[in-house]
Amino acid sequence: MSNHRVASRYAKSILELAIEQGQLEEVFADFKALEEMAKSSRELVLLMGNPVVSSEKKLKVLKALFANGSSKLTSTFFEIVSRKNREGVLMDIASEFVFQYNKFKSIQVAELTTTIAIDAEQKKQFVALVKEITGMKEVQLVEKVNPSIIGGFVLKVNDRQLDESLSSKLKALRVQFTQNHYEKQF
Repeated sequence: MSNHRVASRYAKSILELAIEQGQLEEVFADFKALEEMAKSSRELVLLMGNPVVSSEKKLKVLKALFANGSSKLTSTFFEIVSRKNREGVLMDIASEFVFQYNKFKSIQVAELTTTIAIDAEQKKQFVALVKEITGMKEVQLVEKVNPSIIGGFVLKVNDRQLDESLSSKLKALRVQFTQNHYEKQF
C-alpha cells in the first residue's frame, strides 16, 4: 500500500476520533506543529524514516518534541503509530491531517506569487476569486514574493494554476516567434 493511502487512512481516523472527543483544535495544533517541524528539519524526517533506529527511540524523540504540551490524544496516537512501526509515514500523516482538517472546516489554502507584496484590497479580490473557484467558505492565502516573474501573478489552488505572470507570457511569445508560419511545413 502506498504511503499516501496509509497516511490518509491514519489521518482520517485521528480526525474522526478528535471530532468525537471534542479535541479537534488541540490535535490540529499538534499536527500542524509536526508538519512545520518536518518542513524545517530534514534530519527529523530522515530519523523517522530510518529503519535502523528503533521505534522506542523514535517515540522518545516525539515525546521530547511535544513534552511542553501536546494533547493526550496525540500522544496516544504517536504510541500506536510507533507500535505499528509506521513512524516513516508520520510526516505524511501530519500533512494529510492538516489537509483533511481544512476540508472538514471548509478552508481553502491558496498560494499567490507576485513580484511585490499586495495590499489589503488586492488580497480581498484574490480571496473572492478563490472562493468563487472553489466554493469554500474561508480562504487562507499564502503570499510569496518572487521578482523573477517580472510582473503579474501566479495563483495556485489545489492542482490548478492560474499563471498571469509576465515571464510566462514572454516565454510563450518567444516560442511563437521561433515558429515560421510562412515556410511550408512537411
